[in-house]
Parts: sequence; structure tokens; C-alpha cells
Amino acid sequence: MIAKLKGLLDETGADWAVIDVAGVGYLVHCSTKTLAALGEVGEGCTVYTDLQMSENDMRLLGFAEAAERDWFRLLTQVQGVGSKVALAILSALSTGEVQQACAKGDAAMVARANGVGPKLAGRIVNELKDKAGALPGGGMAGTDAALAPAGAASADAVSALENLGFKPAVAARAVAAAQGELGEGASEGDLIRVALKRAAG
Repeated sequence: MIAKLKGLLDETGADWAVIDVAGVGYLVHCSTKTLAALGEVGEGCTVYTDLQMSENDMRLLGFAEAAERDWFRLLTQVQGVGSKVALAILSALSTGEVQQACAKGDAAMVARANGVGPKLAGRIVNELKDKAGALPGGGMAGTDAALAPAGAASADAVSALENLGFKPAVAARAVAAAQGELGEGASEGDLIRVALKRAAG
């Protein structure tokens, strides 16, 4: 199975990208957060992948972070959650927010995703509540970068940096470093202040 692609970003669409690996273009379906993290067409990029096969279809899903792929696999284990719904959830919420919603049983947060009604959102948080702590909530899993914690202050700080134009992986690493420096009880404002220095440095 294809686990990872490393090449050039050749083309993008609303929910897909083509990754050129040594002259071969791989079509990968992605969340909007992954598409934003891949950079500009022509730039080098790496995507973690998951191959979904059915009787009538075979598609490759791409993720900027291994953590996002892990959550995608977990989400698709829930009855009624196919690849499109899982990508919709990961487009609406960061991995940290998905983890936080499941840990707290916050179905309303999951229901923010397109195509996810209250009943399905409730099933997702109920089935994944016990598994929420086992997966990372952000950052670049699989690298030596620290993972951003899933706490409310850190999640808001990551979101703030993303809104300022930093890529999700950069924002997550910077906030994780800031939290490591300031401690678990750091406020959102302090995290943003220190993380900005880290991200810009």
C-alpha cells in the first residue's frame, strides 16, 4: 500500500491535488486544511496517504500530517462515516479540535462539518471518546517535531497563527514549543506571543 508521497505539487482542485513523483502524477483527495498546507503549485511537498478501495472505486486520500491520516482512519471506522464525510470533518476542524470534541463528547462541534447531522455527530463522539487520548491532536506526527496539545488555549493559539497566514504544521510546532517553554497553564495570549517569535524565527 502507498503510505507516503514526496514530490512536486502539480495541480489542485476544490478537494484534490496531483502530486508529481518522478514524472508520475498521483491524484489524492484531501481536506481543505491539507490543501492549504501543501503550498503553491510547483513546490515540493509530502503527503501521508491512505488507499480506500470498494467494488466500484479506488481512491487515494492525502494528508499533510500523519495525525490527520490517523484521525481519518478512526473516523471511517464509525458506521455512516465514509471518506467524504471524514474529509468534511477534517476540513471543518483541526485534528486537535476533533480530539477535543470526542474527549468532551461535544457533538455540536463535530456537527459543524458539512453533511454531518446531530445524530451522526453524536455517534462519532460516543464511539471515539475512549480513543481520543490515544492519538495526537496536531503537529507533524512521524517527525521529531513536538505535537501541539489539544487544550483549548493551545488550540485557539494554533488557530490564531493559521489566521495570520502560517501553515498548520508551522503553527502547531510553534505553539507546542511555546507551551513547552511557558508550561501547561499558559494563557492563549502568552502562547500566541511566544509562538509568533518561534514561527517567525
